[in-house]
Amino acid sequence: MNCIVVDDEPLAREAVKLLIAKTEGLDFLAEFNNAEAAAKYLLNHAVAIVFLDIQMPGTDGLTFARSIPLQTQVIFTTAYSQYALDSYEIDALDYLLKPIKPERFQKAVDKALTYQKLFDAKNEIADVNAIDSEYCFIKAERRVFKVAFKDVLFIEGLKDYVILHTIDQKIITAMNIKTIHHQLPAPTFIRTSKSYIINKQKITSFDNNTVYIDQHEIPIGNAYRALFFEDFVNKKMLSR
Repeated sequence: MNCIVVDDEPLAREAVKLLIAKTEGLDFLAEFNNAEAAAKYLLNHAVAIVFLDIQMPGTDGLTFARSIPLQTQVIFTTAYSQYALDSYEIDALDYLLKPIKPERFQKAVDKALTYQKLFDAKNEIADVNAIDSEYCFIKAERRVFKVAFKDVLFIEGLKDYVILHTIDQKIITAMNIKTIHHQLPAPTFIRTSKSYIINKQKITSFDNNTVYIDQHEIPIGNAYRALFFEDFVNKKMLSR
């Protein structure tokens, strides 16, 4: 997968370039110290991944990310943790905090490679039809799978696709998250952000900003926090 690096700090760009050079499956194309120059490059070049800083002079990374083509994946590289929720709201693939650890960088790249393979598998695009409150049928890999709702951990929206994360597999469908949300049984599922729907029964723990399902961390977006706490959590909370 080819990639570019956008960061106003030369040392930060060199650090990411070094990680790219050591990572199998990545091909470095170019580097830019501002979003405007990177935007011009994207007009004439197909780029799979943009490693993007957030705080930069001129156009900031969050604003720039909203204009990046849908087929290009965005991985934020920043020294500031407070933008993590904003990154999920604009469908960023991952959010890496500086200094970036090699194993964390590899995890983000592995995720990018997985999604790229899913997107390229045109014959494996799925179709979802809800049947009742217990299961749905998913068409993928030229077969139809019966998926029990009780086995779904969470659903992740990624641009024009939706990934169903179940106990033992991932299934992709070319559908936006709003459409699939309307077909799911409300007693079982709740939306926590622009990009995530979770199975209420699978929640391990949560805080004000994050829901934990086993080892997965699901963000709670600002627009969905009140619904999550008022309509779900508070009704189940034991009083003291």
